[in-house]
Amino acid sequence: MENLLSIITFIPLVAAAILALVLKGGTEAADRNAKWVALVATTVTFLISLFLLFEFDPSNTGFQFVEDREWIMGLRYKMGVDGISVLFVMLTTFLMPLTIASAWTVEKRVKEYMIAFLALEGLMIGVFTALDLVLFYLFFEAGLIPMFLIIGIWGGKDRIYAAFKFFLYTFLGSVLMLVAMVAMYMMAGTTDIAQLMAFDFPHGTLHVLGFTVIGGVQTLLFLAFFASFAVKMPMWPVHTWLPDAHVQAPTAGSVVLAAVLLKMGGYGFLRFSLPMFPVGADVLTPLVLWMSAIAIVYTSLVALAQQDMKKLIAYSSVAHMGYVTMGIFAANQQGIDGAIFQMLSHGFISGALFLCVGVIYDRMHTREIDAYGGLVNRMPAYALIFMFFTMANVGLPGTSGFVGEFLTLMGIFQVNTVIAFVAATGVILSAAYALWLYRRVVFGELIKESLKTIADMTPREKWIFAPLVVMTLFLGVYPAAVTDIIGPSVTNLVENYHAALPTETVAEAGH
Repeated sequence: MENLLSIITFIPLVAAAILALVLKGGTEAADRNAKWVALVATTVTFLISLFLLFEFDPSNTGFQFVEDREWIMGLRYKMGVDGISVLFVMLTTFLMPLTIASAWTVEKRVKEYMIAFLALEGLMIGVFTALDLVLFYLFFEAGLIPMFLIIGIWGGKDRIYAAFKFFLYTFLGSVLMLVAMVAMYMMAGTTDIAQLMAFDFPHGTLHVLGFTVIGGVQTLLFLAFFASFAVKMPMWPVHTWLPDAHVQAPTAGSVVLAAVLLKMGGYGFLRFSLPMFPVGADVLTPLVLWMSAIAIVYTSLVALAQQDMKKLIAYSSVAHMGYVTMGIFAANQQGIDGAIFQMLSHGFISGALFLCVGVIYDRMHTREIDAYGGLVNRMPAYALIFMFFTMANVGLPGTSGFVGEFLTLMGIFQVNTVIAFVAATGVILSAAYALWLYRRVVFGELIKESLKTIADMTPREKWIFAPLVVMTLFLGVYPAAVTDIIGPSVTNLVENYHAALPTETVAEAGH
């Protein structure tokens, strides 16, 4: 199908424009129509994106479904996907109809709410499909706006603070990336991502302001991109915006933030940092690995101290993203396979956990752990689903959570056994905070009067969780569904990365 990527990217944006221009909001009928338009648009986008998956050739390590045409002022509109990006597009299109369905009970400014989510979907898909630096940057930054509005308008009582903190952290990180992009264009004479991946940026030692920069220009460019992607992931110590954003965001906002937006940082490392600045990445790899190890242990311990369910799951997300950055910068097949798998798996599992919080928040309007207890007596279906995703989050074998963590630990073990040991303690800590949360919310006697009339999950809520359960089990039992698609592209990335390093660096890596 011609222009398939443009169609997938712009269906949600067109639907958002139709809602904005055609539908008058405010009435009950208009609100219901807005929800249906959003649900249909996101479902159609997902169904069309299945063509992408079925027609994709994993053995081809280059970009596929490429669209390349003249744009404005000499810039090009270029899109395409490879084995690394195609599954992120699928993750986005798969989750958005479920996210819209979870927001069915929203009553405040419903039309605007749906417009924000539709716009966000189109911009997120654009990030994963853009093959031009300028186009990538536009999609990457524009995605901040709908998320900023979702938190700032439909969030909790401290929503304005959380929205501005989210926006400023992620925007300031991206300013350095923009400077680096301009420098790359000046050096390479192109903004084409495929050509930039093949360009050899200078990597001789530089002396800047009395400092010696090993890796030269590549190290400086790497740091500029790292500033943006590390905040987006988010990595320790620039992670503090995430718990605030999650706690204040509405349930659907938290789902998209955890499941897709955080993955843009990891995707950026794979698309830009490793292939374009291999020497800079190699120089700073020990720093990134230790930052990741600290993130896993530190944020897991912080999660243990939380009294708010959303905050606990948010810190859990930072810990799990630590495995991702660790796997990516292990720069070997298992590590990067595991990192991509972990990002996809985390999309399903953390999205589901935030939906689990949303289910009881809709009924009780509190996220305090102490407000619950004994829910299994009134909500057996909820208790079962919450237990399943708690176990998946811990990394129980048979769920997708296990595969990603196991592969990343295998990858990092080949590089640094000390860091692998530190990271492995995160598995034990994740079991501690996840099971502690589950026991306090679900088990025990049903003592609190307010909980004695609480109703179990509705059919709509069960239907939302069903696809997430299926995917978490399917990928846990049959991980080849992912690794067969990403494998050849990852192999190509790893080989090119090591081939681009100076010979003495490669020799050191082999010892």
